Amino acid sequence: MVCHGQNGLSTQPDAPNLAGQPTYYLVAQLKAYQSGERRHEVMSMMAKTLSEEDVANVAAWFASIKVEAHVPR
Repeated sequence: MVCHGQNGLSTQPDAPNLAGQPTYYLVAQLKAYQSGERRHEVMSMMAKTLSEEDVANVAAWFASIKVEAHVPR
């Protein structure tokens, strides 16, 4: 939550926004960090501490956040 923000909007320039991403995508990415298929110094370490239930809960949380785009008038 520190890098990606509690509401899924990044607080760091090198961290992507996660709000509204599909659950299956977020689960796949977390599992890729856990397995070493995907590497990032911080995320690899963080993901390895997550249980299957944690992965599902984190993915569901970020996926549940509604993202809206507004066109300026």
